Amino acid sequence: MAILVTGASGVIGSQVLSFLNPQAVEIRALTRSPETADFPAGVTAVKGDLSDVEGFRAALEGVSTLFLLGPNVADESTQVLLALNAARDAGVKGVVYLSVYKAGDYADLPHFASKAAVERMIEAYDLPVTVLRPAYFMQNDVRLRDALLTYGVYGMPIGGKGLSMVDIRDIGEAAASELMRREAADGPLPREAYDLVGPDALTGDDLAALWGEILDRPIAYGGSDLEAWERNVKAVAPAWYVYDLKLMMRRYQQQGALASVAQVGRMEALLGHPARTYRGFAEEAAASWK
Repeated sequence: MAILVTGASGVIGSQVLSFLNPQAVEIRALTRSPETADFPAGVTAVKGDLSDVEGFRAALEGVSTLFLLGPNVADESTQVLLALNAARDAGVKGVVYLSVYKAGDYADLPHFASKAAVERMIEAYDLPVTVLRPAYFMQNDVRLRDALLTYGVYGMPIGGKGLSMVDIRDIGEAAASELMRREAADGPLPREAYDLVGPDALTGDDLAALWGEILDRPIAYGGSDLEAWERNVKAVAPAWYVYDLKLMMRRYQQQGALASVAQVGRMEALLGHPARTYRGFAEEAAASWK
């Protein structure tokens, strides 16, 4: 039997693949273009995507464990709910599903609410799924390189309440660990859920100060003007998606997204080591920029 990884060529899917061991179990990676896919040695590229129901159902043949990641599209919940149903019908014994931290708390955010709907299905039918709920990705801030280096500005409008950001490598490692645990089991295991969060509580001002220290230059927080931020980001992303992200930033500014000590500890128990810090990520990024 095999593990199938969806979203395999994306930011998180590629991290999951990097932590899986093709020597221990067959690993398959779902992709629209298997002929050009560049996956780790030993990983088999399989054609398909979640928008093609019949193609995805075919890709599930011989699969015992599934990593399920929804795409950033307007009909995300439909695609993922159909995929989860297809996996159940195919007899997949275990699933690791990538949700989002505080999925059920921000009911007005489309990409949070869609994941909360999937979680409701998992709970309602007591499916053998590990739900992983990552916080805001540290690596999102790599996109701020030019603003930091050229203008001396930390430009993500996260506000002053604070976020417990997570490193994508910790997400990949946690997902791989749960995939291997479910794959090694003789049958379906009980459903489980983890909040994937970093150890730091960081505000916009905190991050500006941290980057200033690392880059050895003055860095200012760009402020919390979401209207201006939306206008700028719409130049490089679809308007519906940018508006969704703007709503997320508004929630971050109003409420924050801070993890408890217990949540951090539980994640670290899953990893088997301390969660990576934002400082560690930022120092690596700054070194690579040089």
